[in-house]
Amino acid sequence: MADGVAGPEARELAAEIVRRLTETGQTVAAAESLTGGLVAAALTDVPGSSSAFRGGVVAYATELKASVLGVDCGLLDEHGPVYGPVAAAMAEGVRKRLDATIGLSTTGVAGPGPADGFPPGTVHIAVSLDDDTVVRTMALTGNRDEVRRLAVERALGLLLGRLREERA
Repeated sequence: MADGVAGPEARELAAEIVRRLTETGQTVAAAESLTGGLVAAALTDVPGSSSAFRGGVVAYATELKASVLGVDCGLLDEHGPVYGPVAAAMAEGVRKRLDATIGLSTTGVAGPGPADGFPPGTVHIAVSLDDDTVVRTMALTGNRDEVRRLAVERALGLLLGRLREERA
């Protein structure tokens, strides 16, 4: 990944997100597994992001998704962490726990090999805004760094799309 964080597309998305959030007085918090803090890093690379970014939780270990983010243990036991509804619960949990307007989450398998029965590149991202949570599931290709970079871009893109819908 460029500069150890994200490529130019993620930087552009993050800048527009921070601008829009600042203009509207909204805030975002991130819950990350697959991306390991890269979404938070992309957002905080933007000057002035402290007015829009509340914080982030890197819940890489499955049990932290439950204890820190409030993901239902039964859901995790039955389906594991690589599951769309887990991404939704992570986004909702971080939004509530960090007192943000919006929660954004990533979970999945970066690789190089499969995990929890899923191939590398399996990614779930979610955006939680008020009581409405949107989840996107995708199969990304590339090596571990490429999957993580693309997951950051897709997560920021989903968030920006939600912000644009809200304003329309």
